[in-house]
Amino acid sequence: MRKGHLGIFVLFLYVLTTFVYAEPPEVRFFNWSDYLPEELLERFTAETGIRVRYSTYDSNEAMYAKIKLLQGKGYDLAMPSTYYVDKMRKEGLLHPLDKAKLPGFKNLDPRRLDQPFDPGNVYSIPYLWGTTGIAVNVHRIDPAKVQAWADLWRPEFRRGLLLPNDMREVFFVGLRTLGYSGNSTDPRHLREAYEKLRQLMPNVRLFNSDSPQMLYVTGEVDAGMIWNGNAYRAHQEDPNLRYVYPEEGCLLWMDNLVIPKGAEHLANAHKLIDFLLRPEIGKLIAEKLAYASPNAEAVKLIDPKLRNDPVIYPPDEWLRNGEYTIDVGAAITLYAEYWERLKAGE
Repeated sequence: MRKGHLGIFVLFLYVLTTFVYAEPPEVRFFNWSDYLPEELLERFTAETGIRVRYSTYDSNEAMYAKIKLLQGKGYDLAMPSTYYVDKMRKEGLLHPLDKAKLPGFKNLDPRRLDQPFDPGNVYSIPYLWGTTGIAVNVHRIDPAKVQAWADLWRPEFRRGLLLPNDMREVFFVGLRTLGYSGNSTDPRHLREAYEKLRQLMPNVRLFNSDSPQMLYVTGEVDAGMIWNGNAYRAHQEDPNLRYVYPEEGCLLWMDNLVIPKGAEHLANAHKLIDFLLRPEIGKLIAEKLAYASPNAEAVKLIDPKLRNDPVIYPPDEWLRNGEYTIDVGAAITLYAEYWERLKAGE
């Protein structure tokens, strides 16, 4: 074979081998456990040819630590909650979104946008939102006695309450009961909240954030804090479980899609976000997980039984005193110190 033909043949083999063995396009998604119906990832891949490399975490802290360690690299999408969006954008760990690549952004409810943790939604897209309020078993507890966070201090709740294993949520209750913002950074407020929560500890049976609704259903606790979606699911199993929006204001939360700063597959990340913004996809997610969708067009498609349940979709007036958690900066050290002392019984 002449050299010219040999060179062409070698080039042909190289191109063929590269074509055959080239890895398919991908997007790396870091998400909460059990927080996205698996069939949706399969559908996305079938439609786009983009493989989703999916991994999970069980806390904002774990997600943040991993992305911080990798300096914003390693993942193309993540799902932080409100104050971690705030923290990560301030630390330069997030990539700005290209709204031109997100035509589905128009489907979002304006009431769920432009929140204090990300003004203008420069870095985040709301995925699901909800509230933290009070659960009470009305078979054993008079619901008229549980209308406010302050009612959790009643002596009849001794060793009967459940609190989440979440520092910011528990301190939110202490701060709001005292009339302060749940995001206070004032050392005096934090000290008062700690002392107030110390008085609550005799009523606390345990701290738990892992399927907390089951502890209400099995009767291990009579009342306590709970996320509204968990309360909705618990009520399906035990109609005696009621969800209360506290008079001092509920805690508002939102989980959000973000692109880490060092994402290697930006175009694919935007494609997956826009896929999740489709109304029919938002409907499937909200119905499967029983949390509120921020997608106004998706809400129109949701089963009326869920859509009209005020536990999941409360009227605006019930949320008027609600508050999102935001990053508290250096004050987090003081929060953490008091949290450890509180759980240690000091």
